[in-house]
Amino acid sequence: MAEPYIRHAQLLGFEKRFSPSQHYVYMFMVKWQDLTEKLVYRKYTEIYEFHKELKDTFPIESGQINKEHRTIPHLPAPKWFDGLRSTENRQVTLADYCSSILNLPPKISRCPHVLNFFKVRPDDVNPTASNNGRKPETFLLKTDNTKKNASDITGPIILQSYRAIADYEKNTKSELSVNTDDVVEVVEKKENGWWFCQMKNKRGWVPAAYLEPLDSPDESEEQEPNYEGELHMTTQDYSGELEDELSMEGGETVEVIHKLLDGWWVVRRGSKTGFFPAMYLQKSGDTPSEGTSKTKGLPPRRKTIKSANSIHQQKRKEISQDTYRRNSKKYLKQRQSVVDVMNSMTIEELNEVENKAQPAIPPRPSKELILDKCSEHTKNKIQVVN
Repeated sequence: MAEPYIRHAQLLGFEKRFSPSQHYVYMFMVKWQDLTEKLVYRKYTEIYEFHKELKDTFPIESGQINKEHRTIPHLPAPKWFDGLRSTENRQVTLADYCSSILNLPPKISRCPHVLNFFKVRPDDVNPTASNNGRKPETFLLKTDNTKKNASDITGPIILQSYRAIADYEKNTKSELSVNTDDVVEVVEKKENGWWFCQMKNKRGWVPAAYLEPLDSPDESEEQEPNYEGELHMTTQDYSGELEDELSMEGGETVEVIHKLLDGWWVVRRGSKTGFFPAMYLQKSGDTPSEGTSKTKGLPPRRKTIKSANSIHQQKRKEISQDTYRRNSKKYLKQRQSVVDVMNSMTIEELNEVENKAQPAIPPRPSKELILDKCSEHTKNKIQVVN
């Protein structure tokens, strides 16, 4: 399995929060190597502490030995008090800093210090609520400030525009009502089928089934089926309402074979396949997330949204339930045939296969050979240390 790394991190703006006291946090949309996008929040003091530790970890690249060899970008120290104006003015510098860090050689951009800093934390998902009931105020980065960084991004622009294909009336305060043909910008895409959108000065969650991209009729961002399956566990009971849905109790183990954007995944249990809500699934080995199913209900299935306004209805690639079952049976047969072959082999044959699979350990190169392969820059640094 490939080691995780970050494709890019884009600064979306900042939030003004009021708990435990008034402070500001910057919002980053982090895109990982598996194309998942996670929204994280960081104080500037946290970012600066990360910067100092990064310099200590790479003294040569930070210019501590020779300023001419510095590749790690500069970052201004935090002020004694950060107000709205200073937080806003610092956004362009911070966006440039993150872009520069992730464009450094892999030994820096993919080091554990960088990866751990951008991983999702519990307070990113469930921030501390304000005692006086005040909600955070969100300030999004202006488009003009992000244009100069657009050429550095190796993936799609985070704030993609989507069109509503039918009317949707919100059921909770955290949701956003949309009318047919309304255009929204998607800030965050949750795998459970709820997307956080903004439309003019309004923001809230909208079911992904009601949204279609303006420029991508084939939904290329949707993953291909993985008939090998990924183990998940059901977190609560669900009784299927449509004939292609599975009914299961909480605590059952299933294999996810297709993750769909509307939050209804195709799962396999034994020889049966069907749709099941992603909100009620948890990857095996992961810690259960709290309050996810309590804040929002199940999103609607995409197939239940009937709309003549859909411009992608005929072009979208859809896989039938028969195709899912047929491919799943084929994979199950292949997997069973491998098991049968392994069971029929003797112990001596299994040991022979295992020994052939293990590569020989290469001899350690000599000190002279290592120095001969090094660059002149590295040789000079070794001589200075000696």
